[in-house]
Amino acid sequence: MLRIIKSEDPFVQELQQLGKIEGEEVLPLVEEIIDNIKARGNSALIEYTKKFDGASFAEEDLKIDQAEIEEAYAKVTDGFLESLRAAIDKIYAFHQNQLQKSWWTMDGDGSLVGQMYLPLSRVGLYVPGGTAAYPSSVLMTAIPGLVAGVSELVMVSPPDKEGKINPYTLVAAAEVGISEIYKIGGAQAIAALSYGTQTIEKTDKIVGPGNIYVTMAKKVCYGDVGIDMLAGPSEILIVADDTANPVYLAADLLSQAEHDVLARAILVTPNEALAVETAAQIEKQLELLPRREIALKSLKERGAIIITSDLEEGIAIANFFAPEHLELALAEPISWLGKIKNAGAVFLGHYTPESLGDYYAGPSHVLPTGGTARFSSPLNVDMYLKKTSIISYTKEGLLKASRAVEELARIEGLHAHGLSIKVRK
Repeated sequence: MLRIIKSEDPFVQELQQLGKIEGEEVLPLVEEIIDNIKARGNSALIEYTKKFDGASFAEEDLKIDQAEIEEAYAKVTDGFLESLRAAIDKIYAFHQNQLQKSWWTMDGDGSLVGQMYLPLSRVGLYVPGGTAAYPSSVLMTAIPGLVAGVSELVMVSPPDKEGKINPYTLVAAAEVGISEIYKIGGAQAIAALSYGTQTIEKTDKIVGPGNIYVTMAKKVCYGDVGIDMLAGPSEILIVADDTANPVYLAADLLSQAEHDVLARAILVTPNEALAVETAAQIEKQLELLPRREIALKSLKERGAIIITSDLEEGIAIANFFAPEHLELALAEPISWLGKIKNAGAVFLGHYTPESLGDYYAGPSHVLPTGGTARFSSPLNVDMYLKKTSIISYTKEGLLKASRAVEELARIEGLHAHGLSIKVRK
């Protein structure tokens, strides 16, 4: 079921390519949806919500009201609230450590340069929904923005067929203080956040994961609105040595395979016996999963156990894949951490499953996928901030700089640039 291959097998290269975000086939529909939202606003939103989500309601019901929030609280358990609040505390604590301060430096002549960190004014949070509940995605997208000081956070999430957003998702939003929530999803929600409608004011940036229609809509709208990243299907790569427990490895691989048939779950190890034992454990644990068919298809088509010559080669493969989630199931994982160059998040040791990162540990679970960890970062506080440069020169400082500025302007043929210096001497 889960293929076991050598590191030189051509499927390793193919598997790496399978992580790339593909969505060209949906672009015509996505562009049509965006154009319709731009042209018709709310009426198009209502039509698409009925068409894609099966929910019918009037324009005035697009926005969640307080009665719906109270109704949601009545449906969740005390145990959920306790767990949610514990996770909120952890996520806040982590992101508060990311917050940077404005700074400046001054020369002896009084000239000053520096940088201001300014929060974005209005950010849209996309939270997947419909038939599923993702309260964790509310926390992971909202809390970094709250720490950054964003004044307006607006959440969108697709409704179910009754026109309701999942109560667990709504309660999570209420717990972190999001009061502007709209029951819309898909490419139409991205268009509404990008360009505005009669009811929804446009945002400066959109963050949060979604399906391929959401991802392609973010790609099309980028430039008119900021985005966090183009996120693809979930993925995990585990590098394991002979101290790893195959029961743990199987469970962690399945934790990603159950997300989506396009998810990738990969184990890399020099230990062939461990590979065989893990594959056997996966077959056993699959029988326990309600989402068995999804996980099975993911593992068959996009999963593998890769046998390497040693751990060094395993780490090299990990860097080649640049996975969203990287687990180091090793006896001394910290000693290998310095060799990791590309990963969205790294989980160290036998008692740090990826699910800790999804729900509780603190870092946002919105992570770069499909190899983009080579050049991009997890969702973080900086993504909700703008950096503005500050420059202030005295006359003495201007005179000291004048020769260099005038010469560079002359070389570039921009004479007015040089003149703006000369007239001040």
